[in-house]
Amino acid sequence: MMLSDADLSALLITLELALITTIILIAVGAPFAWWLARTRFKLKFLIEALVALPLILPPTVLGFYLLLALGPNGPIGGIVEWLGSKPPVFTFAGLVFGSVIYSLPFVVQPLQNGFQNVAEGSLEAAATLGASRFDRFFSVVVPMTRPSFLTASILGFAHTVGEFGVVLMIGGSIPGETKVVSIAIYEHVEALEYAQAHVLSALLLIVSFVLLAAVYAFNRRSGLIRI
Repeated sequence: MMLSDADLSALLITLELALITTIILIAVGAPFAWWLARTRFKLKFLIEALVALPLILPPTVLGFYLLLALGPNGPIGGIVEWLGSKPPVFTFAGLVFGSVIYSLPFVVQPLQNGFQNVAEGSLEAAATLGASRFDRFFSVVVPMTRPSFLTASILGFAHTVGEFGVVLMIGGSIPGETKVVSIAIYEHVEALEYAQAHVLSALLLIVSFVLLAAVYAFNRRSGLIRI
C-alpha cells in the first residue's frame, strides 16, 4: 500500500524535525556535556537530574508545561510576542524547541560518558604543544569520542522520530506544518484505518530497529559499553 500525500507530508516533516533537532542538540549538547564531564561543581547532580528528567517524566506532562511556557501568556511565548512574532505554539519552531528539550538526555548522556573517558594526559600533551582549549577539544577530544558522537546523534534522531505526547501538546495536528508520523498513526487508528496505520507503524519500526542496530554494532566494534 502506497503512502498518501498526507502521510508522505507527515513523514517528511518528521524527518526534517528529527534532523534539525539532532543538529541543534549536538551543537548545544556537546559543550554542555563537556562541562558536566569536567566540572567539580558540587551541585552538578541537580543539573544532571534536570537533564535526565525527560527520561522518566510522562511526555504529556512535559508537553503541558512547554505549552504554557511557549503560549502567549508564558515566559517564552510572551517575549516572542513582545518582539513582534507569533508565539511558537502550534508551529514547526515550537516542535523543534520541544523536541530539543525532550531528546536532550539522549544526546548529553552519551557525550558526557565519552568525555569522562578522555585521558587527562592527552589534553596536557596538547596543551604543552601550544593548543588552545578550543583546539584541544576539536583536535583531541572529538576524534577520541567519535563513537559517542555517533551514538548521541542516532539516539537523538531516533527518539525525536518516535515522540508523540510532546508534539501533540505543543504542535497539535496541522497538516503540512506540525502533523508528524506518530500523530498520523494515532489519527488513522482513531478512524479505524488500520491498513494506513500499519504502513506508517511498520516504517517507524524498521527505521528505529536499523538505527539502534547501527549503534550497537558500532559500539561493539569500538569496544564501548552498550547503551
